[in-house]
Amino acid sequence: MSNDENSKQQKQHKHHNHDTQHHEVATQHDHSNHEHDHSHQDEHRHHDHGDGHGHHNGHDHHDHSGHDHNGHDHHGHGGHDHGGHDHHDHGDMINDFKKRFYISLVVTIPILILSPMLQSFAGVDWRFPFDQYIVFVLSTFLFFYGGWPFLTGGISELKNKNPGMMTLIGLAILVAYVYSSMTVFGWEGKDFFWELATLIDIMLLGHWIEMKSVMGASNALEELVKLMPNEAHKLDENGEVTDVPTSELQQGDHVLIKPGEKIPVDGTIYEGKSAIDESMLTGESVPIEKEKDDEVIGGSVNKEGSIKIAVEKTGEDSYLSQVVTMVKEAQESKSKTQDLTNRAAKWLFYLALASGFITLFIWLALGYAFDVALERMVTVMVITCPHALGLAAPLVVAVSTSLSAKRGLLIRNRANFEGARNLNAVVFDKTGTLTLGEFGVTELIPNGDYEKDEVLVWAASLEQNSEHPIASGIVSSATEQDLELKTIETFESITGKGIEGTIDGRKVNVVSPGYVQNNDMTYDQKTFEQLSEEGKTVVFVLLDDELIGMIALADMVRDTAKEAIASLKKKGVETIMLTGDNKKVADWVAGQLGIDEVYAEVLPDDKANQVKTIKGKGWKVAMTGDGVNDAPALATADLGIAIGAGTDVAMESADVVLVKSNPNDVVSLMELSRKTYRKMIQNLWWAAGYNIVAIPLAAGVLAPIGIVLSPAVGAVLMSLSTIIVAINAKLLKA
Repeated sequence: MSNDENSKQQKQHKHHNHDTQHHEVATQHDHSNHEHDHSHQDEHRHHDHGDGHGHHNGHDHHDHSGHDHNGHDHHGHGGHDHGGHDHHDHGDMINDFKKRFYISLVVTIPILILSPMLQSFAGVDWRFPFDQYIVFVLSTFLFFYGGWPFLTGGISELKNKNPGMMTLIGLAILVAYVYSSMTVFGWEGKDFFWELATLIDIMLLGHWIEMKSVMGASNALEELVKLMPNEAHKLDENGEVTDVPTSELQQGDHVLIKPGEKIPVDGTIYEGKSAIDESMLTGESVPIEKEKDDEVIGGSVNKEGSIKIAVEKTGEDSYLSQVVTMVKEAQESKSKTQDLTNRAAKWLFYLALASGFITLFIWLALGYAFDVALERMVTVMVITCPHALGLAAPLVVAVSTSLSAKRGLLIRNRANFEGARNLNAVVFDKTGTLTLGEFGVTELIPNGDYEKDEVLVWAASLEQNSEHPIASGIVSSATEQDLELKTIETFESITGKGIEGTIDGRKVNVVSPGYVQNNDMTYDQKTFEQLSEEGKTVVFVLLDDELIGMIALADMVRDTAKEAIASLKKKGVETIMLTGDNKKVADWVAGQLGIDEVYAEVLPDDKANQVKTIKGKGWKVAMTGDGVNDAPALATADLGIAIGAGTDVAMESADVVLVKSNPNDVVSLMELSRKTYRKMIQNLWWAAGYNIVAIPLAAGVLAPIGIVLSPAVGAVLMSLSTIIVAINAKLLKA
């Protein structure tokens, strides 16, 4: 097959806009015209992440804590619509809670000292005229300053018809503040200002601990914008260059891109050729050779040659904008998951309201005065929001997050991490996740009397001068086997043939299958066909124009991926591979790893839909990927897991990031999720469990026999449950 036919065949493959950018690696063994014309291989080139539509936007807001700090523009999380809120920097949020906590703590000290109830408890009397007004002023400041995030967060949760932690805290502090203020201005009863102050302090502390432990991350949309250069070299009719802002480019404009620069917009090359690094967008590690009439994506990096492009798409239509839109949609459609504490708080909120009003009506029905009944009601409603609940989850989260960080797992969305223990299926992207995304030698087939090592040494010695991914695969294979490479005397690349050089006075060539066929050389065609079928790239090695062997290369499978798949199968979790690569390549990789279900030739737009289909079976699905094109699927899955060596964009849309790029960590993640969840359940029982005793006592169930829970005893019980919760959290082991 001639080179022209070959390139024609590739052109037909170029699925609409860069979707399946086939890695025509084979064809392009063309570093500096190092072209190995791989006739048989073009079909096998759909490399998955080349496929395109990366999609990103990301958990714009990663659920910083379990609770919705919406008041703080704090994007409701746990799945509430992450898009479109004011984006406070995560660091500012943490500092804000920290500042509120310390200031509130300082204000709390005089409130406690001046509290009549705590004075009588300590057996002292430090009362003085108008002391209750000082307490009122301090408590008013504390209620509005320290309580603000909870009040606004509660309002936001109620707007979403999804009460949670914020609503419960908001209710307790509101009731305590209003009732206590009434007692200062003449209502019969005792104030709860000390209760209000300590509740606000502990809840602020809990939120601060939790937000600090849940990884802070920047807004994904900003990450995407960073991918785009601000300026472009625009060419006018006379070929003169003027630098203009990227935003001013329009369809049809001509732009010059120099070596090493980022491509500013989606376009088509009309002059020049170069290798383009699309790894930021597609997760594909191998640069793709592009020439006239090939399409390039804005945000990718031009490696070696100058190219001129005609602008095709700008703004909304560009690849990255489509990515953003898809991820946004995926996140908005994600159900409003709430983490465990929020779900517990929701029930406690309903319980507080119900038990409060029931208490009020029963006391009134029994003929007590309204002020007595109201005091009972307030006591019940305040007690239902246990201080320990504010620390029950954050302390477990802090321990769990630091344990996971030591193992290289960064948890960004807690609600979804908690659900990892129930996964039924894990979907893996192929290139870069199950494979290394770099070439390695899979087979060496010597010809005649030659040994495998000899073939590899001659080829690697010649290839050591080339930067091409195939060359580095051959060289690294030789160095791994400690083979000594020979010194090159001359080296040149011959267009359409491959590379040629002189080593130890002998002529050496590494060439494409096309060269061998055109020169009517005999070789093992059956083996060659079989290797090509598996999607491998095959090169031939000649010594003094005699064929001494062929070398097959493929994207190498990670060893850890095999272990991960085996462990998941043991747990009864389905493993599925999703790839843009062609079916034969995908089946070959799946066979090596023992994966049963394979979806191949999936375009990036379809990755998210495929995940939806799997979820449609009623399964809990995790998606593991590393490229921009995986981002919509990561956002759609119940748990999105990004491989740490992947793109920032993929990480932005994931719930968990595997720093070590080790698929085995998916198994560790499920284990840790199970243990964390168990510990949280224990803590919630300790935190809310005392309510089972305290609420009826506070409501006055034993009042007929003279036992009514005094606020002082309530405070002791509360402190005990808080201490137990703290100790229990520390006992979590990975």
